[in-house]
Amino acid sequence: MPLLEIRNLKMDFGAGPDALRAVDGVSLTIGAGETVCLVGESGCGKTVTALSIARLVPAPPANYAGGEILLNGRDVLKMPPRELCDIRGGVVSYVFQEPGTSLNPVFRVGNQIKESLKLHRPEKATDVEVIRLLKLVGIPAPESRIKNYPFEMSGGMQQRVMIAMALASEPKLLVADEPTTALDVTIQAQILELLHDLKQRLGMAILLITHNLGIVGDMADRVAVMYAGQIVELSPAKELLRRPLHPYTRALMNSVPKLGGGADRLSAIPGNVPRIGNFPPGCRFAPRCPIAKPECSEKIPELFEVEPGRWVRCPFWKENIT
Repeated sequence: MPLLEIRNLKMDFGAGPDALRAVDGVSLTIGAGETVCLVGESGCGKTVTALSIARLVPAPPANYAGGEILLNGRDVLKMPPRELCDIRGGVVSYVFQEPGTSLNPVFRVGNQIKESLKLHRPEKATDVEVIRLLKLVGIPAPESRIKNYPFEMSGGMQQRVMIAMALASEPKLLVADEPTTALDVTIQAQILELLHDLKQRLGMAILLITHNLGIVGDMADRVAVMYAGQIVELSPAKELLRRPLHPYTRALMNSVPKLGGGADRLSAIPGNVPRIGNFPPGCRFAPRCPIAKPECSEKIPELFEVEPGRWVRCPFWKENIT
């Protein structure tokens, strides 16, 4: 049994005929100890999908319109509030994009980590455990750092505090939503290396959300590519990087600079991700796709398995790799 299994998840904002579908039939599994990267441009529905795992998208305005989200075989969408509180942090924890906005500016970081411990491991809600967690995420001199306010720490240090808070409850799944967005390149590499090391040491699974395919090769076991609320390709990471099948995946990879490439300009994907409620008919990538056919606009293609473990939402995928 997978640790997490999302089956045909549909998420709307609003109700009735004016409802806007942000997530449309997403299915995804994550096994114990596995790292899955969810990639795509901003506005594709990655964060809404991730927040749905612990039912963190408020309803209303959201409406969980269909599907199942199974954590250890239990459907999150049917859990009572008390059980939801237990799995939030206890089973799945989150590291969000902007640590400066996620940390409370008026409380010391040690107290904020201790609050997570009180909720999920009250017997460990001590300065000793807080210091151990700060050491675990690589913060120097943690004995003095527990008294710092967030504004007294750098962006990289704040993100490490956020990771320490997420690990305080000893989760089985860590959801890292663009954890390096606000950091410089050197600190980005340190945070990603830290996540990889913690996964190996603690045996937890990771769902890493990113728009940067450049970090996928070092982190992911499998990759799910998302576009306009749908998964368009699902593949083992090495296979996807070696031979992308969907035109959107190839376009994302071509937009990443390559050492020694010698190109004067980066390749860009024409147009923009369509807005919720304004999706084109048929294949949602068709207006931006270099191999689109007239029939692409007639109906939404199905996600189907073309090779063992490789799924793609494009009937013309072979033309993308020739």
